[in-house]
Amino acid sequence: MSKYIFITGGVLSSLGKGIAAASIGALLEANGLKVTIQKLDPYINVDPGTLSPFQHGEVFVTDDGAETDLDLGHYERFTHIRTSQANNFTSGKIYYNVITKERRGDYLGDTVQVVPHITDEIKQAIKSVSDGNDVVIVEIGGTIGDIESLPFLEAIRQMRYDVGRENVLYIHLTLLPFIKTSGELKTKPTQHSVRELRAIGIQPDLLLCRTDRILPPEAKKKIAIHCNLEGDSVINAIDVETIYEVPLALSAENLDQQILKKLDLPAGEPDLGPWQEIVRKIKEPRNEVNIAIAGKYVGLKDSYKSLMEALGHGGIANDCSVKITWIDSEEVEANGAEKYLSDADGILVPGGFGYRGIEGKIESVKYAREKKIPYFGICLGMQCAVIEFARNICGLKANSSEFDINAQSPVIYLMEKWYDFRKGKIEERTDSAQKGGTMRLGAYPCIVEKNTAAYAAYGTTEISERHRHRYEFNNAFRDTIISHGMQISGASPDGELVEIIEIEGHPWFLGCQFHP
Repeated sequence: MSKYIFITGGVLSSLGKGIAAASIGALLEANGLKVTIQKLDPYINVDPGTLSPFQHGEVFVTDDGAETDLDLGHYERFTHIRTSQANNFTSGKIYYNVITKERRGDYLGDTVQVVPHITDEIKQAIKSVSDGNDVVIVEIGGTIGDIESLPFLEAIRQMRYDVGRENVLYIHLTLLPFIKTSGELKTKPTQHSVRELRAIGIQPDLLLCRTDRILPPEAKKKIAIHCNLEGDSVINAIDVETIYEVPLALSAENLDQQILKKLDLPAGEPDLGPWQEIVRKIKEPRNEVNIAIAGKYVGLKDSYKSLMEALGHGGIANDCSVKITWIDSEEVEANGAEKYLSDADGILVPGGFGYRGIEGKIESVKYAREKKIPYFGICLGMQCAVIEFARNICGLKANSSEFDINAQSPVIYLMEKWYDFRKGKIEERTDSAQKGGTMRLGAYPCIVEKNTAAYAAYGTTEISERHRHRYEFNNAFRDTIISHGMQISGASPDGELVEIIEIEGHPWFLGCQFHP
């Protein structure tokens, strides 16, 4: 039987439950266990696909096309997990499933209620990812005290009775603020948070206390007494320079051995060598590069979370510090590219939706092309590269039909019918289709042409990458664009969907439809 670890958060939001869950997964893997991690989000949206990046950060897309919380990206980066739609459930998704069953007649004769119907659906969701895993780590979104999260908390309370006390562990993440005027760490917010959790029937087994300094033994003892815990069950989750140092910091606090002991799992000597080398390369890199990102959501960096992490991982692989300069594409639009991009070693234009800031992105593409600065366009960044090339090299009055429905040369347009190689069927969509879940989502195959920058990067002709977009390269302009020097270096197996473009004679200029 799988063991279950439930991670809750208290005092305030954004404490790092996702990083904590991912780090615990990494530590358990380092101890030889097979794990999976699931995120339960209290909001009513069925998924985050239609949420503004300013409200909820990026949407992380799984191989099977689920639009999920950005924490799933942390789970995949810290562990060997490949997440799916089963790894993220929202209140909206849970209620949607229950209401669908009620309309279908599954509950005939029953009054459908939060307990047991909603809580049973939540428990079923949790158990759905348990097969083949030694440990299932479940992160509960939100903060203790939120109305929205109560059904999830009730469900995980019941889990201890369903699968046995010895198979369930509750970990609570809290904040210990340091008050400068009194010169001390305050434990009272943590005490109140645990009291709130115990009031709904959950006694945490371990406390992760976020601090900006070492937690003194007397503070640990005070917290343990007031929270009904053993002294060594209070773990100091101290701030570190990089998130990839968190597993090492938590292991130094003996968290992994505590978890193994409390869940009666075999304890060994964890292999943390790879983590130590990653941290060394992040802290003491041998090289440095400056990448300018010209985007439209730069006010909230979490909007580009996977992109930032992908650049960071590229740096780790090359023993290089990647310095990111954030450029608001609207500023480029207003003041020109030279002011913002002249010092960049590389220019990247990321994905996004809507017309705002688009001309600034296109201007950034033009600057990279003309100044021979390495360029990488991702999704909308690829589409902007095609528009810029069509305008300034091919002489077309080009645009995307997303931005101008009456464009004279819609080199990017809404493809209404294409063959979906993952689903094995023809897909159709229109301008009037529902917004949620109607994009080309998830992993799709791509055939890479040899003797291209893309092939040099991948070293293979067959790849699979994740997508999240609605608009495509318009094949009606394919011959014109190719004849002027743009190369299509990657396409769907049937050649219909353009996936990667390059410009010949440029040091490195590449755009792709897919995301990290």
